[in-house]
Amino acid sequence: MPTIKDVALKAGVSATTVSRVLNNRGYLSEELKHRVHQAMEELNYRPNELARSLSRSKSNIIGLIIPHVSLPFFGELTSHIEEHAYREGYKLLLCNSWQDKQKEQEYIHMLRASRVDGIIMGSHTLEVEAYRQMNLPLVTFDRQISPDIPYVCSDNYEGGKLATTLLIQKGCRHLAHIGGHPKLNILSHLRCVAFEDMAKQHSLEYVTLHTDNNSFDFEAYEQLLGQLFAEHPEVDGIFAGSDIIAAYALKACRTRGRRVPEDVKIVGYDGIMLRSLLDPHITTIRQPMEAIGKLTVDLILQQVQGQSVAAAHILPVELEEGGTT
Repeated sequence: MPTIKDVALKAGVSATTVSRVLNNRGYLSEELKHRVHQAMEELNYRPNELARSLSRSKSNIIGLIIPHVSLPFFGELTSHIEEHAYREGYKLLLCNSWQDKQKEQEYIHMLRASRVDGIIMGSHTLEVEAYRQMNLPLVTFDRQISPDIPYVCSDNYEGGKLATTLLIQKGCRHLAHIGGHPKLNILSHLRCVAFEDMAKQHSLEYVTLHTDNNSFDFEAYEQLLGQLFAEHPEVDGIFAGSDIIAAYALKACRTRGRRVPEDVKIVGYDGIMLRSLLDPHITTIRQPMEAIGKLTVDLILQQVQGQSVAAAHILPVELEEGGTT
């Protein structure tokens, strides 16, 4: 493979000058920069990014650890994070943890060894001290790891309140919520808290069901919905912890001959694009995914620049009514 010395020889300059061109340091004439870039192109030379990051103590790479990119919410959010990072001159190094503690730990070690400038976390399986020991700019979304680590999330409590209030206004009197396990210590549990508060406030019957420690087990959703209709056939309003769970609720109703929205009304959460493929479209609480993605990147960059940032960043949600209510 061609080296920086080969580029220097072909361009008729020193290796130091080529390095200055690559890092845009000092005064350089346009003619000289053109010569160096032309030599790089003719030799098909690609700079060693790791070596460059060592020399300038900056890699322009951000690590992102999420449960799995195949999950619609995380896929869409990753797209927004990558797009904004790219606009700011950064690349993204993506890791899927599958909520596995060992895997998450290995990815953190790998990201540190790759000298990333910061890490965005959408997965949280380790003890707090493990995150503090990273000694890197860190931002989480939908997870509050500790009071001193910045996090970004949608207003989960307000979202749960909006969803439950809509079901009540539509005449539902036997409510159900299906979501992730409350002991997972994720901020989305506030959706369930709001659901219960609103049901109690209106003196309505309600039931809550949750998955085990794997909040993204699609088979578990089907089992929970089967359990719900078997044990509580009177349920006429479902607030699902995600649009995916809402889609499974819609499927379960059709399987059992329950009409939506005539017999059962359903509200989801997230506002994923996949909703447009469903008939009827699911009523949802839309998270501002683009704004969340942009803010996580901005908070990393602010820390890279030595700025202090606030811990809590809670963004507003919107009720978007579809055909399931």
